[in-house]
Amino acid sequence: MRADFKVVLDACVLIPMPLADTLLRLAGGQRLYLPKWTDQIMAEVNRNLAENFGLTDEQVAYREREIRRHFPEAWVEGHEDLISVMTNHPKDRHVLAAAVRCNAEVIVTHNVKDFPRTAIDPYSITVLGPSTFLRNLYELDPKFVADTLERQAASINRTMEYVLDRLSINAPGFASFFRTLAPHKPEGSDR
Repeated sequence: MRADFKVVLDACVLIPMPLADTLLRLAGGQRLYLPKWTDQIMAEVNRNLAENFGLTDEQVAYREREIRRHFPEAWVEGHEDLISVMTNHPKDRHVLAAAVRCNAEVIVTHNVKDFPRTAIDPYSITVLGPSTFLRNLYELDPKFVADTLERQAASINRTMEYVLDRLSINAPGFASFFRTLAPHKPEGSDR
């Protein structure tokens, strides 16, 4: 629950909308953490949304504008000179360089294997998959996480079960964990 708890979100966790929505909602408002990314990460997100998910240029631009509006402090700059000295997987060196530059404590990615301990230990950075990260946030503030998921469901006129079904695609461990601990209304209820 610290606004100074900096976390770099890799493109792969910002692309799927249900996961990105959950992560960004938890970073807004009460701010369980401060999300960070770069223009390069956002360009990868935008490219994938257009090429693999069929979003129009207008939809992609709108999504980025809204992210910039809600998270103006999230952009990391001046990390490019560090990329060449990073020793993790070449395609993700820019992510680690951004984390080092902004003094992030965590990188959230599906590509955990691209960040071996030998590459991250010198910088005291932890790399977590989205399920583990969401579970850690839940353990920090269970009520806020549960309330956020309820608000997420309500904002899209869906049930909590629907949101958990969607999250189970990209954060299956968290969705399963949440289902076992948190009471929620079953499919077909009024929320």
